[in-house]
Amino acid sequence: MKIALAQINTTVGDIQGNRDRAIRVIEQAKVLQADLVVFPELCLTGYPPRDLLGLHGFVDSNLKALEEIASRTDSLGVVIGFLDPNKKNEGRDFHNAAALLSEGKIQAVVHKTLLPTYDVFDEDRYFEPSDSVRLVPFMGRTLGISICEDAWNAEDFWPRPLYSSNPVRCQVEKGADLLINISASPYEMTKLRTRYEMLKNHVLKLGVPLVYVNLVGGNDDLLFDGNSLVLGSSGNIIVRGKSFEEDLVVADPDSSQDCGYTDGEPVENLFNALVMGTRDYVHKCGFKSAILGLSGGIDSAVTACIAAEALGKENVRGISMPSMYSAPESYEDARTLAQNLGINFEVVPIRPIFEQFQKSLAGIFEGRPEDETEENLQARIRGTILMALSNKFGPLVLATGNKSELGAGYCTLYGDMVGGLGVISDVPKTLVYALAKYINRGKEIVPINTIQRPPTAELKPDQKDQDSLPAYEILDGILKLRVEEQMSVDEIVSSGYERKTVEKLVRMIHVNEYKRRQAAMGLKVTTRAFGSGRRMPIAMKLNY
Repeated sequence: MKIALAQINTTVGDIQGNRDRAIRVIEQAKVLQADLVVFPELCLTGYPPRDLLGLHGFVDSNLKALEEIASRTDSLGVVIGFLDPNKKNEGRDFHNAAALLSEGKIQAVVHKTLLPTYDVFDEDRYFEPSDSVRLVPFMGRTLGISICEDAWNAEDFWPRPLYSSNPVRCQVEKGADLLINISASPYEMTKLRTRYEMLKNHVLKLGVPLVYVNLVGGNDDLLFDGNSLVLGSSGNIIVRGKSFEEDLVVADPDSSQDCGYTDGEPVENLFNALVMGTRDYVHKCGFKSAILGLSGGIDSAVTACIAAEALGKENVRGISMPSMYSAPESYEDARTLAQNLGINFEVVPIRPIFEQFQKSLAGIFEGRPEDETEENLQARIRGTILMALSNKFGPLVLATGNKSELGAGYCTLYGDMVGGLGVISDVPKTLVYALAKYINRGKEIVPINTIQRPPTAELKPDQKDQDSLPAYEILDGILKLRVEEQMSVDEIVSSGYERKTVEKLVRMIHVNEYKRRQAAMGLKVTTRAFGSGRRMPIAMKLNY
């Protein structure tokens, strides 16, 4: 049997567009003489559809699209994810479902069994789980079709399985001789190897080949990396889809071919994920271009490089907004970066505006020394300028803050936090530097001076980030232990960090929760981002 893996980029809610994309791929699979073509999870609605499921007509539109795709199958088999109504009189209204289409009609439907409700997932809010194991016959094979999370509960792979059942094992025990898992598994920097080893564990333990088709593309904060694959019954990788781009590959699941497995270079994967996520967010939201402040610092430089790669240099606009505290080399570094990238570059000095603010507030502020109030005013002037240019000319404003700054609250609401997308908001500062070095791998794009200069917000004379923050190597280490691994203060201290520093930073993380709640949505690349998967209270008192 020749199976085509249709690793496609869908748009949430665009049922007609997703249908048309699937039909085009089906025609390509016919040319390749495939017997079966497999699409990702919830292919017709896009993933995750969230509360779109409650809109009247949404489910019916998805069912109509499914029928239209079925009519184009002829003898070709198609496995595709869709939204199926729950026909029982109890439970959630819908099923996360997969259909086998062939000979012009729907031949079989299976429902997802395991519904994730952790991190960014909230499927139990919408879906009713399957209550049975259904196998699907096709071309003399018995297919065990599962959906994403159904394959993530191999009992002997995880130290603590989340569920009491293993749907994939149950399918094989009932006679499945070919496993198919359709998936929308989001990218995380440390996830690729884990996912591969887990799938391989299934194959080696159960002794049957497995076809895994993963979504690719960005939908809001979630990035899907593709990397679809076919594993032979001995654990050999017969074929593998590309990373971070659409692909259509054909393989025989009974082949002994082995193309091997590699994770790829982590920083390169991260860069490609951020480029893909930026491109998809901008375009799927209806924008054609982006604008950002270019300070001459490392964060705005890396963000500009990602934007230029994602959108094309002609569609990126960098704005330098120097103040009386801006060093001449900051402007020069920003201008050089823009020249190296070939993006549009303009200068809007903020000193006259800031001085007018000072004049207007002089009476009310009389007798009080300058403090962070004046620093924040400068940041908010810059944010206002960027939003004005966005309103006037139509580009999306990109926020340039990194995870370290957001974690510590080293950022200004309605200032440097303005924007529609936080491109690197889940990237720690130390990793931002690694991205800059990757960008410069062939030639200098990010000025060396930008990489080597001590980071500074330049909001007061001779300011440096480390005046208020621990060294970023220390900050990022503590941040990871607290936010991603959720360690207590005592546990972090026992890992080798100074208690005074840990207590200070932990307090900064939690008292600034209100800022992050109002931040631009960011692209998730770590195991726990400051976004939809982290639900911390704002009004609280924490003693550990």
